[in-house]
Amino acid sequence: MPGAPPTQTRSRGGEWSGAWRTRYGRGIVTTASRRWFGGRDESRRADAQAAKDAAAAAFYDLDTAQRDLRISIETIAAADGSPDALRVTEGFAALGRRIDEVSHVYIEAVDAHDLDRVELEASVAARATQELTRARDELIRVKGELERFEQGLRPLLDKAETQLARVAPARERARAALLAASNALDEVRGKGMRADDLAARLAALGPELTKLNQGAALHGVQETVRRADRILRDAEGIRAEAARLPERAAEIDRRLVSLRTRAQALRNRADRVDPVLSELRRRFSAACWQDLQHVPDEAVREVARAEERLVEAGRARDEQRWSDVAGLIEAVRGSLDVTDEAVSAAQDRLTRLEAVARDPQEEVRRTRFAIRDAQRLAMEGRSVPDPRHAGPLDESVARMDRALAGLEGRHPDYWHFLQEMEGVRASVNRVVADIREQRGHG
Repeated sequence: MPGAPPTQTRSRGGEWSGAWRTRYGRGIVTTASRRWFGGRDESRRADAQAAKDAAAAAFYDLDTAQRDLRISIETIAAADGSPDALRVTEGFAALGRRIDEVSHVYIEAVDAHDLDRVELEASVAARATQELTRARDELIRVKGELERFEQGLRPLLDKAETQLARVAPARERARAALLAASNALDEVRGKGMRADDLAARLAALGPELTKLNQGAALHGVQETVRRADRILRDAEGIRAEAARLPERAAEIDRRLVSLRTRAQALRNRADRVDPVLSELRRRFSAACWQDLQHVPDEAVREVARAEERLVEAGRARDEQRWSDVAGLIEAVRGSLDVTDEAVSAAQDRLTRLEAVARDPQEEVRRTRFAIRDAQRLAMEGRSVPDPRHAGPLDESVARMDRALAGLEGRHPDYWHFLQEMEGVRASVNRVVADIREQRGHG
């Protein structure tokens, strides 16, 4: 009688190996070597063999059903991380253990009885028939459990298959975007542009592509689709930047030329600040111009610094370090803007001081008009103004009068007068805004 079945009865996936299916599955028992005898022994032997064949068929059917169901379980596990999906996986594992138990019972029954032995007793054949029939019944019963379990999977399986259907298109879109980015880089390189930073960004997508190719079975559907979308987005960004690179280079060249021209013009304007300051010193008190004393020297320094940065930007352009060029251009532009304002401030100061020296009342009239307009607004629909508005407006009138009185004397501070008039008008505007806001809420 054969010994006990081997301990390694299943592959890692829980399915019976080919050798076991060959020995214990359907169609594996040959009758060519059987020797038959008449009478009851032959009938008992035939019954036992029929029971063995039926059990083998049930074993094969159960094994096939389990392998088919495992595909569905793996589909759900890859696409769904919900508690329901986890319970399904655990339930399938429990069924697998039950299948192992009944399969071993069947295998032991097969190995316990050599139905081809010539001296097979009728009692042994009868016992074999009973054991193999019980084994077949258990195999069929567990297969029924497996089928009922599979029927309950349909909603989860439908959802998982829908999710998995998203993976292949997303993966193909990502691969196509990577190919387009690579082709765009090759095209701009063919035009003599290095695009090293874009090439580095494209190379950095390599590990992500490897994970994408490993698929949803390893990383899950949601993460795989998200990874494909990230690759698609990044690759399209690289392709778009590569396509714009020639135009970007031409724009940078234009901006460099423009900034060089502006820096030179600003240097020439800075040279003319000294005569303006001389005029201010000659005609107005120190309070009107002393804050502008630093403008000429600072303007020269800022222009020189901007020109140095432009030289550095030119080198970065030649080396095609585009991000460095962009940063230097912005720094130069900001520096020139500040210097332009400072240089313009001297001439603007002189112009405004000359105007107020000729006719201080023009500023007074502007300010008084703003105050009266605010006073009329404050009195609309009221017999007495709101103290919150009347107080600031009265103070504005007094402040205006004090500023005008300050112009009396030998060396009036016209600049302080102008600042006071601006301050009064700003205070009045705040009162007007407050009145309108309150009435809007009312």
